[in-house]
Amino acid sequence: MKFASRLDHFGEEIFASLNEKKLELERQGKEIYNLSIGTPDFEPGQHIIDALVDSAKDPASWKYSLRDLPELGQAVCDYYLRRFGVEINPDQVMSCYGTQEGVGHLALALLDPEDTILLPDPCYPVFQAGALLAQAQPWYYPLTKEHGFRIHLEDIPEDVARRAKVMIVSFPANPVGSTATPKMYEELVSWAKKYDVLIVHDNAYSDIIFEGGPGNSFFHTPGAREVGVEFFSLSKSFNVTGARISFLIGRKDVVDAVRMLRSQIDFGMFLPIQRAAIAALSGPADRVKEQCRDYEKRRDALCRGAREIGWEIPDSGGSMFVWAPVPPSYSTSMEFCLDLLNKAGVLCTPGSSFGPHGEGYVRFALVLPPEQIRRMLEAVKESGVLG
Repeated sequence: MKFASRLDHFGEEIFASLNEKKLELERQGKEIYNLSIGTPDFEPGQHIIDALVDSAKDPASWKYSLRDLPELGQAVCDYYLRRFGVEINPDQVMSCYGTQEGVGHLALALLDPEDTILLPDPCYPVFQAGALLAQAQPWYYPLTKEHGFRIHLEDIPEDVARRAKVMIVSFPANPVGSTATPKMYEELVSWAKKYDVLIVHDNAYSDIIFEGGPGNSFFHTPGAREVGVEFFSLSKSFNVTGARISFLIGRKDVVDAVRMLRSQIDFGMFLPIQRAAIAALSGPADRVKEQCRDYEKRRDALCRGAREIGWEIPDSGGSMFVWAPVPPSYSTSMEFCLDLLNKAGVLCTPGSSFGPHGEGYVRFALVLPPEQIRRMLEAVKESGVLG
């Protein structure tokens, strides 16, 4: 049987192949420091768990939900006003089974074959996958060290800007750990209005931002609501990655289009998960802030500790990731990743898996406590991989 040609765009998932190598080394009795996947090792709040369990005990919760609960949409609106100072209406909100699913559905709802979509390079691979599923034409704008791994709009040629339909941005950024500035967002809004481009902002890490930064929504920028939508995820802030809770928020016409497409595919988010989301959004925020400080301690242990052993890793500005340059003795990021795993037992992700501009870097996820990170760096030092 000949399968759909769209599958030709997708090879073996990098995390799966690295995990196989990790399991092999573990079977040999080697200690592995796994910093490859951004899954928080913190626990969700008990009030979130209780809300899900209590709802699951009600037989009525096991029927098709068909739509988002009105209380859920209102909880998102209340949270945005309280957290970001941004007013939105419930009809500008829809749930998604994680931003990964949301990006795929958004691309299918908005893009026709051959439409141009602008994607960051490096970027979270899901952005590219959504574009390719829609058979759109990705054009990659570079995030480079020269510009602080932020958007440099002058890099986008005039003809590309004029034919672009959608642009995906994400700050704090995965994998590079950069944060946005108010000026950058202001310039982006003006640019989007000039060229009639829809901005799609992935706001997954606004609660993991360092040096006392506030973290914010794209909609905090004047005019942003006219030109954009935003994915807002509970996964990292509230440690509910497996529950797959995300929201598409913003321009009603875009949200309605994605909602229409999704209604053809599923029957809505499981009601106990909706109740858990309401509890997260409405509950105390103290642990979210404390958790950010914990991530910053991990970042300091990794980046400062690496510099102490001669590996010049700059401090990440936000997200739960650190973007580390590959030592000059290695020709590719994959080569270094494999050597680091085999010789030091450290598992990270090659930068090349995030796009061409990711080559020359590796990504670490801050998913181990500081004491384990310091022990990991000692293993790196003793392994000789740094030369």
